[in-house]
Amino acid sequence: MWIVFSLLAAVSAAVVVTLSKAGIKNVDSSLAFAIQSVLILLVAWSVVAYQGNLPDVSRIDRRSLTFLVIAGIVTCVSSLLSFQALKLGEASRASPLDKVSLVFSIILAVVFLKEKINWQVIVGALLMAAGALFIALAKPSSN
Repeated sequence: MWIVFSLLAAVSAAVVVTLSKAGIKNVDSSLAFAIQSVLILLVAWSVVAYQGNLPDVSRIDRRSLTFLVIAGIVTCVSSLLSFQALKLGEASRASPLDKVSLVFSIILAVVFLKEKINWQVIVGALLMAAGALFIALAKPSSN
């Protein structure tokens, strides 16, 4: 089931990139991100409330909360940088390069989470990185 959710996340992320690029044309990238962030906040907390998970907030241990807060801060920085890249470049070139994060995720998972990887993961990561670089460094389209 995780594969289905991952693929749905990928499709929705592609839609977000496309809509963001269209919406950011005449708007500062930080302002555009701030607008989306308010909606993310409202939808996320609405889902938590709908699922009846609001009481669980008080049961989150300090260590988990610290990791989640730091991850939230890094998410904001990542999104701000992504929006700036979209503002300055073509979505079809900026987005794939942004997805090199998948390679970094694998490296960080091995180093910090002690996850084991095999040769298929290594080859796949190298192909992903090569593909993203190939796309990002392609000759810009003429508009």
